[in-house]
Amino acid sequence: MMPPKPSYKRGDVVLVLYPNSDLRTAKTRPALIVQADDLHTGLPQVVVVMITSRLFRANHPSRVAVRVSTPVGQRSGLLTDSVVMTDNLTTVAEVAIDRVIGTMPMTDVDTALRSYIQALDRLLQRCGPDMGMECTLYSARNAL
Repeated sequence: MMPPKPSYKRGDVVLVLYPNSDLRTAKTRPALIVQADDLHTGLPQVVVVMITSRLFRANHPSRVAVRVSTPVGQRSGLLTDSVVMTDNLTTVAEVAIDRVIGTMPMTDVDTALRSYIQALDRLLQRCGPDMGMECTLYSARNAL
């Protein structure tokens, strides 16, 4: 008998094999599921954002600080104060998820995601359709 298919929900904090920016290596780290619960793609994958313990990255409109001493931090399952980085999204295969370690409310995360989406929209308006990938890559680093 096959084990039941995992059921991940938006707001779950998971341990996942998260790809590094070189896309050749990865490490197990916490991530937050941001994919809509009713997005039935038929694919065994889920959209997540990276969580880091490098607190100096917190001062950014697309990021949310999580203190483990707070009720939100305690429910998150995180072991140290951390930063949810909504500007670092990826799609991971469900088999890359080790387990759910906690949950987080999505209010502040949704605000940070909106900030990131608005910055991307401003970027697209500045670059225009004929500017090419160089404009997109250069401007994405400076959009926020």
